[in-house]
Amino acid sequence: MTANDESKTRNTKRRDFLRTLGTALGGLALYALPGAVRSAHAAAAGLKIGIIGSGRIGGTLGALWLKAGHEVMFSSRHLENDQALATRLGGKARAGTPKQAAAFGEVLLFAVPYGALPALGRGLAAEIKGKPIIDACNPFVGRDGEIAKWAREKGAGLASAELLPGAHLVRAFNAIGYARLPDAAERKADERIGMPMAGDDPNAIALASRLVRDIGFEPVVIGPLAMGRYLIPGTPLAGEHTPEEIRKIAAGLN
Repeated sequence: MTANDESKTRNTKRRDFLRTLGTALGGLALYALPGAVRSAHAAAAGLKIGIIGSGRIGGTLGALWLKAGHEVMFSSRHLENDQALATRLGGKARAGTPKQAAAFGEVLLFAVPYGALPALGRGLAAEIKGKPIIDACNPFVGRDGEIAKWAREKGAGLASAELLPGAHLVRAFNAIGYARLPDAAERKADERIGMPMAGDDPNAIALASRLVRDIGFEPVVIGPLAMGRYLIPGTPLAGEHTPEEIRKIAAGLN
């Protein structure tokens, strides 16, 4: 099989996946949720979100989700910092250990250095089993060393799934800087920035899509978790793009 044939096969499989995903989600659009679902999500009860890693990304997203009406438990290696953050944010914010946050959340956000994932996967195995996880962790060779090289070769989505076995991963929030995240909430609906996502589990994708939309972005599913290799800084999908731009970029990825 030639390289061109392999590329066509991968693109066909991706289109088939998106078509199946749309059916599994009850007729939702392949790349983004329609307006009727947006209204239903807006009226839905808040979720319990456990955050593992409450630094720049985790702390920023947690604060935005609190404003959107969700309950958030922050956790990291420094409980005192998480307690101070929860006190400052108030409302439905709380703090705990990573094990407590993983048990608390209906959906989890992992936003830690990539090198921390193996130990977290082992230590939280019981708590994360069967749960949807938004994977915002990026492998940087300069910071994370050999595990980052391995993850980039394997693809960040599949690598994270191997390190967090039993969970239902969705890669998102990987290629937009944390300082830009609060700006999205100020945009009008027709000016929303797209948030590229990749995952295999329809229920996890639906929950992640809701949380993406709740803070002002438009979720754009680019394909199964294997496509998570493109959801890291430095790829064509990095930075801010409209939903249509993301669709066009994703269609050209092999």
